Amino acid sequence: MTPMGILHRAIFMTTEFSRRWRPRSLLQLVLLAFVVVMLPIAVLMFQAGQALSQLSTLADQSAREAVEETRRARMLSSLALQMERSARQYAVIEEQGLRDIYDQKVQQFGELLQQHEPLMRDNPDFQSLDQRFQELQRLPQASVDDMDAFLARFSGFATESDAVRNATNALVDARIADIRDQANSVKARLWMQTAALVSASLILMLFFTWLITRPIRQIERRIFGLGSGDCDHVPTRIQGPAELVQLGDRLTWLSNRLSELEAQKQQFLRHMSHELKTPLASVREGTSLLSDGVAGELNERQSEVVRLIDENGQELQTLIEQLLDYNLLQNSRRMKVASFDVATVIQEVLAKHRLALDNKGMQVKSPHHPLQWQADRERTVRILDNLVSNAIAYGDDGGQLVIRVAQQRDWLVLDVANSGEPIAEIDREHLFEAFYQGSARRKGPLKGSGIGLSVASDCARLQDGELVLVDDADLPVCFRLTLPWANRAAPGSQQDAAHGSQHDRAQHDNEAAPDESLLGGEGRKETWSVR
Repeated sequence: MTPMGILHRAIFMTTEFSRRWRPRSLLQLVLLAFVVVMLPIAVLMFQAGQALSQLSTLADQSAREAVEETRRARMLSSLALQMERSARQYAVIEEQGLRDIYDQKVQQFGELLQQHEPLMRDNPDFQSLDQRFQELQRLPQASVDDMDAFLARFSGFATESDAVRNATNALVDARIADIRDQANSVKARLWMQTAALVSASLILMLFFTWLITRPIRQIERRIFGLGSGDCDHVPTRIQGPAELVQLGDRLTWLSNRLSELEAQKQQFLRHMSHELKTPLASVREGTSLLSDGVAGELNERQSEVVRLIDENGQELQTLIEQLLDYNLLQNSRRMKVASFDVATVIQEVLAKHRLALDNKGMQVKSPHHPLQWQADRERTVRILDNLVSNAIAYGDDGGQLVIRVAQQRDWLVLDVANSGEPIAEIDREHLFEAFYQGSARRKGPLKGSGIGLSVASDCARLQDGELVLVDDADLPVCFRLTLPWANRAAPGSQQDAAHGSQHDRAQHDNEAAPDESLLGGEGRKETWSVR
């Protein structure tokens, strides 16, 4: 088998093993996490207990041995003096009892020396003491010459005993220092093991935290996708305990069900709009023919009825178009990024509302300075269209409509202000809610649907921008739109290669032209008279 085949086989076996032994429930996963995370800590506690027990045993044994050896060395020094004293007393008194006492001390000294030999066999002082003891084991008979020579051998015997005692104390001190070094070594080893095993516990904790939170994050993204309407892609299967996998399957079923219901809603709206527009077109065509006198001249009362029918038909058509527009926006989240001239867009929107502005006699002030920007042109036009329509509907007859534009680094700032009744404080927080109609009275024959500002706000938010109501020093009502420079590489955006370098040129133009000419300058003023 080739190395690649062996590797694939190993990966397959590992995957099968992980699938077979994967916890089947969230409870099992949590319990397994606790057990595995506590395992290194349990090993650390076991090793620390063993090390402490070993040190305790060693210290206890060394303490007993040190006490015994110190006591033995002290007794050797004491017996050396007692032997010398007994020998000298025997030399003076020559009693057998003193000789027996000397023999008893010799026997005790020999036993202690034999017990002390394993500890200090190689010590020169001990060897000298042992050799001197061999010479002093037998006390000679009471003879002056022999006794004087025997007693002369005791010179230095006590000193050699003291030297052995001092050497024993040194060995005990060395052993205590060795125990201290061992304790420090065990301490360092325990610190290293503690750091390693605690790190392993933290790594395992992070790993199991990732295992537990990963399916939760997947479910969270799935729920966010359901809420934002981004259900186009195929959802990935939740990986984790059985409960969360089952919850993910339920979310997949819910997503599919919502998609089906949304498709049915869209189909219903399309059919209903078609079914409503067809008879509505016939009604408006009929009212137009009646108004033109094709079916005969109408008196004043009949003309008033036909006019009411035509106005209500126009209102119904506007409501249908706004409703379709609103639903289309809610289900279309993709941006169509393109480069365009903001001033041109403004003039196009104003031209669309020229007749309504002319009828109200509103004085329009708009910028004509070129400003290239990159954003979703269709949604930007829709925002402006709704803002201008709102200004026409609620502005004063013969009032003002002012549009200002400025660039602030990578942001476009566009103000649409008009004269008229200020928006009440109670209406400000609900101003951009769908189907909300404030307390202000709409002017004109058509009744509003409460969708226009909601659509405009959604169009701004879908471009990562913002539409807010701000205070203006000159006019009582002012809406401010801020839009960022859109990235062409964003998913779903349409590329426009023809305008690749227009942003740099626009920045150069904006640097050459002062911002006052855009936001607060002397833009060309257009006044349209009432017909």
